[in-house]
Amino acid sequence: MRGTGPGRRTGPKPAAGRLRRGWQELGATLHEFYAAPYRRTFARARRDQDDLFTMMVMSEALGVPTPTGLLSLELLPAIYEDFHDWHRRAGMDRSPLEGIGCC
Repeated sequence: MRGTGPGRRTGPKPAAGRLRRGWQELGATLHEFYAAPYRRTFARARRDQDDLFTMMVMSEALGVPTPTGLLSLELLPAIYEDFHDWHRRAGMDRSPLEGIGCC
């Protein structure tokens, strides 16, 4: 009964676990190596997309008629948290809406 007692290792399981962890760490390192130079670009693109989405949702409230006006009204509560940051980035010192007093 070789290898069946308590405390005895059987087979290559510990080595396979170390090898798997090593590959995962290598993958994470390579991902960081390739993604790090573009992180700022990705963040800017994400912010631009969020600003466009906010503009599309808020356009009806700002007086710009849109065909999706009724659908976008349902999304207003979802963007209230980011509204202040958006209108500051858009160059408006005060909230353009009378009903939303964030400043």
